[in-house]
Amino acid sequence: MQAVLKHELALFYHSLTGYVFGAFLLVFTGLGALIYNINASVANFEYVLAFIQIVFIIIVPILTMRIIADEKRQRTDQLLYSLPISTTDIVIGKFLALMVVFIIPMVFISLYPLIFAMYGQVYLPTSYGSIVAFIFLGLALISIGMFISSLTESQGMAAGICVVAMLFNYYCETLADYVSATAISSLISIIVLMIIIGLIIRFMTKSDILGYGFMAITAIIAIVVYMVKSTALESLLPNVMKELSLFSRFTPFVNGIFDLTAIVYYLSVIAFFLFLTVQSLEKRRYNG
Repeated sequence: MQAVLKHELALFYHSLTGYVFGAFLLVFTGLGALIYNINASVANFEYVLAFIQIVFIIIVPILTMRIIADEKRQRTDQLLYSLPISTTDIVIGKFLALMVVFIIPMVFISLYPLIFAMYGQVYLPTSYGSIVAFIFLGLALISIGMFISSLTESQGMAAGICVVAMLFNYYCETLADYVSATAISSLISIIVLMIIIGLIIRFMTKSDILGYGFMAITAIIAIVVYMVKSTALESLLPNVMKELSLFSRFTPFVNGIFDLTAIVYYLSVIAFFLFLTVQSLEKRRYNG
């Protein structure tokens, strides 16, 4: 794992990816601080973080697009597979490298509340609670980007899909207000989602039984629920879209509430997508 971590860190800073990522994050933070804390004379640094969280839509694809996809394209991933380490160690090593690249600019950003406290009243617990949540939000999005990168050999495709995924997650709470709340629309959406998940399972396991079996069983369950008690599906789709939003869960921290459930949610997303990444690489390692 340590070898993978050192290897990835060297690649990031040799290819300037780490510098570009850090520069984007620091520039946007500086602009946010200029707009909110300096020009508007507002002491709440958490407002800056709420303003700049949209930058993840740009910087996460930049950071993650080559982490696995480029190695698959150049076949250098086979060198990692030849080492006496597990696929899990490889994925965790790569994730830790991404985390280090992300944490470095966050260390500098963490100095902002202390600097502002020298010139006015700053409620540090809220500011630093928001910074902690901001870090977990970033790591959750990075884990999603890693998984997307593991699905393709093209950096451009990985970045494009990642941007779409980030945009959808950023706006899904807003879009939920325009989504039909009827039971039939929820049923159709559930079936479509289960088909997509089933195809992913089949892609990763190469098992028709698991993939198509999952689709059939979940679709039958959804139809039975609709026939027995259709009201249970009403408003389900918009509610799910709101719950899936990683960005909306950052809002309580900006309002001065340290929401532990949001932190647990971020950790769950990280674990889930790292698991999917491991499964994706396992498929290539033994079947590629």
